[in-house]
Amino acid sequence: MLSHLPNWLARIVCIALVLAGVTLTATAKQVPTASSHGFVAQIDLDGTIGPATAQYIHDASQRAIHGGARAIILRIDTPGGLSKSMHQIIAGILASKVPVIGYVAPSGARAASAGTYILYACHVAAMAPATHLGAATPVALGGHTPMPAPASSLEKPRGGAEQHKILNDAIAYIRSLAQLRRRNADWAAKAVRGAATLTAREALARHVVDLIAPDTTSLLKDVSGRRVLVQHRQVTLQLAGLPIRRYAPDWRARFLGVITNPTIAYILLLAGIWGIILEAFHPGILWPGITGAICLLIGLYALQMLPVNYVGLALMALGVGLLIAEVLAPTFGALGIGGVIAFVIGSIMLLDTGVPGYSVNLGIIGGIAFCAIVLLGLVLWLVMRARRAHVVSGDQLMLDATGELLEAVHAGGQSWATVYGERWRVRSDIDLPVGTRVRVIRRQGLLLWVAPLSPPAHD
Repeated sequence: MLSHLPNWLARIVCIALVLAGVTLTATAKQVPTASSHGFVAQIDLDGTIGPATAQYIHDASQRAIHGGARAIILRIDTPGGLSKSMHQIIAGILASKVPVIGYVAPSGARAASAGTYILYACHVAAMAPATHLGAATPVALGGHTPMPAPASSLEKPRGGAEQHKILNDAIAYIRSLAQLRRRNADWAAKAVRGAATLTAREALARHVVDLIAPDTTSLLKDVSGRRVLVQHRQVTLQLAGLPIRRYAPDWRARFLGVITNPTIAYILLLAGIWGIILEAFHPGILWPGITGAICLLIGLYALQMLPVNYVGLALMALGVGLLIAEVLAPTFGALGIGGVIAFVIGSIMLLDTGVPGYSVNLGIIGGIAFCAIVLLGLVLWLVMRARRAHVVSGDQLMLDATGELLEAVHAGGQSWATVYGERWRVRSDIDLPVGTRVRVIRRQGLLLWVAPLSPPAHD
């Protein structure tokens, strides 16, 4: 067939066929390798659980799944955190297209409070030796811990109705996760109701976790062959020997982690407020206003991701307003002291969640309050000094000023004298000789009325 084509065209067709064959062969070799091997993604949940943690785990999970991960190891070491962020993480685990293996590690790590819920939600729950979990009693916003539920329905409930609602909701939530993963639901309820804890060996004996593994290599080997339920379908895990690819937080997750730190968000908010105030008092400087606006916007963005007490925020705004009012219209401390008190109380209330790591550092609040008190004291000192200071301009300055006559003056007549080193036209009611020391008794435009410092001597 090629013999009927021109030589140049036949050569092109031959080269194209060879290249197509090489491409198909390479593709055929690559497809089985990718589908049969793959990798396991590792995502680390370290520290307090908050908005930045939830965002990082969601983004890393999506990248791992799109990259072809066969499973995800969620390594847990947390003291707990915010309920909203915990629910977001658990929702992502339940909706995951690949199995999620919760692994409390390394030795000495813990899955406390919200970490216990997350571990229960994972398709496989594992722990390293010398780790523990539990203490899952929820903490209500505002720092109030719900009272333990009554042992019997006949007992009179202790604590408020709202606290019992929170407690019962948490118990039902963790029991539903335990039933979904076929783990010990009764102990899960005890962890919420009575803040019970277990070591790794105790958790395995009570069927709270599925296995104990010293490292991730052993973990993948031990879970291979297990059947788990992933989105209503049974999946058999075959993960032994697969490489582990760690997904570290990207720049956005790290940035959110910094600004959503309550103390950092608090400092950004104050820097923004005072920067804008400084620009308002000194228009045209620009950099305080620009910097303040940026800090204020970032601080507000961080606060909208955190459980903010808006009464505390309003008290802070009132405190700043009273301090500014004290500077503009001094009231000898009445407005300023009220402003400092309102500011300190508002700062303490702002993020008082009762969750470790999610309240403003009291040392920072104390330092800023001390600076406000020093500023208030400085303002009051300047006000008092201004009240005691001598007048240095206007008619008031000339009254009682002293001078010396340069020429003799007759009663009712005018002459010249030096006052404050300047030549002034003066008038006297009595005769005064040249060189007499005089005192200004009143001023009439550029004319000074004078009297002798001491009565003139009589013959």
